[in-house]
Amino acid sequence: MIEAWYPGIKAFCSYWSNAPMLQQTLSTMEQEFTEGRDASIDAAKAIVECSCRILIEELDDPSAPLRPVRSDVPLAELLGLATRLLGLGEIRDRAFTNLVKEHNRLSDALRVLRNAAGTLSHGKDGFVEKLSDHHRRAAILAADAIVTFLHEAYLECEPDPARTLEPFERFRASSKLIDRYSQLSVEVDADGILQAVVSLPTGDNVELAIETSELLFGVDREAYKLAANAGREAARGEDSDRAESPDDEGVA
Repeated sequence: MIEAWYPGIKAFCSYWSNAPMLQQTLSTMEQEFTEGRDASIDAAKAIVECSCRILIEELDDPSAPLRPVRSDVPLAELLGLATRLLGLGEIRDRAFTNLVKEHNRLSDALRVLRNAAGTLSHGKDGFVEKLSDHHRRAAILAADAIVTFLHEAYLECEPDPARTLEPFERFRASSKLIDRYSQLSVEVDADGILQAVVSLPTGDNVELAIETSELLFGVDREAYKLAANAGREAARGEDSDRAESPDDEGVA
């Protein structure tokens, strides 16, 4: 299968590599198309559905959820909700909803054509098979266009940092604003806890109490491992010192 036909799908699946259903559906689409089966059309449609559900899950506000609770949601409805959560205009929303509708109609038309041809089609099998090949390509190209549209729109927006699993690098714009306009002051209390105060440009302060282990775990995992191993060595040294020290009990 020519991967150049679906670069947007590949990019989306690579970005959301932790979504097992999406990865499985991509594998199914590639295998079914390579083996010349019409199930690749359904798999391409399923990739669009998975993409919509992933973005809805990521962007939906749990305090005012819009995500549908039922499982049998039409693809056009999922696409409309995804584009709404992405903050896109209604014109593009309608246009891509119409694209999905036409894609579904083409799929249904192909099934009708193949059923009408049947096994006794008087030489028309080759024609129908050739049409099926072209339609399978068209289905994947259309799915790629939709997924690319969704993925590019998602990359342009910023998720809610309080809910998302996206990494720190995803929030470069907000981080630059924080670093520019907020000031940080720190000190260590008697218990070894880092007391940090972040002064905001509004005049408000955000106070944080951070243990050394928590700081290392959140900032530098390799440094956390290094400190943990050093701590184990220190603990073993203390245990050895206690074992070798004389027992004071009974000493005059």
